[in-house]
Amino acid sequence: MTDNNIKEMVQTRYSEAARRLAGGETSGCGCSSSAIPCCDPISSNLYASGETAGLPAEAVQASLGCGNPTALAELRAGETVLDLGSGGGIDVLLSARRVGPTGKAYGLDMTDEMLTLARENQRKAGANNVEFLQGEIENIPLPESSVDVVISNCVINLSADKDRVLRETFRVLRPGGRFAVSDVVVRGEVPAAVRKSMELWVGCVAGAMEESEYRTKLAVAGFEEIEIEPTRIYSVEDARQFLTAEGIDVDAIAPLVEGKFASAFVRAKKPAAKEVASSPECCGPACCTPAESQKR
Repeated sequence: MTDNNIKEMVQTRYSEAARRLAGGETSGCGCSSSAIPCCDPISSNLYASGETAGLPAEAVQASLGCGNPTALAELRAGETVLDLGSGGGIDVLLSARRVGPTGKAYGLDMTDEMLTLARENQRKAGANNVEFLQGEIENIPLPESSVDVVISNCVINLSADKDRVLRETFRVLRPGGRFAVSDVVVRGEVPAAVRKSMELWVGCVAGAMEESEYRTKLAVAGFEEIEIEPTRIYSVEDARQFLTAEGIDVDAIAPLVEGKFASAFVRAKKPAAKEVASSPECCGPACCTPAESQKR
């Protein structure tokens, strides 16, 4: 399974999901049972009705994540937010509300159909402080130190190069910036059959990292104050629903994944910029201008 194979499968599946949503095809949980990954139980009941009031129905139905990162992120007025893998745009639109007219919310997605859907949802919502960008989360098309908060909703686990995603995230965050994502994490050993299933990978399960691995990768990327807070641990019956939908032998696999997968809030912080102290005694390049050095 190559990185390109994974990327193509993810893009194909989500393109189909966007087309079906744009055509009005939904199921009880707000998504197509055949085309849209992460339907029940992972993507259901993530947002309170008060949060989504006033948003386009298509944005709510296109929520394919595993959590509610906008509730996690503690966004403030005037901040700039980036949503990795923004899909139909629900988390971008919610973020835009919270940062207000002096702030900005970016959404990044690689899928043309999802971007079309998201921009239409932006138009319907009348959100002027929103911009949807085309690109990959492994190569974020924004300058260094340009955003205050990076959010994501069950997308980082879909990348075959998570180290690069985290390095890019660290790069675009300003000093003191926050990483606040919802993701699926693994708690313990996982059967090889689950890891090898492309369908499960696309469906947000097989690409999930183990908790300690997630912490390590964040630290290596440069983050500090790392926290992982499981919010929902999936049962055998949860597994039975999504494994059956993916054509997997439920009786063989479901007992082996009992309690092994969980939705979690993952938080971290980019270190704040260090102030360089200066004094009359200092003449090093860190605290004296070239002119001052020449005077001394």
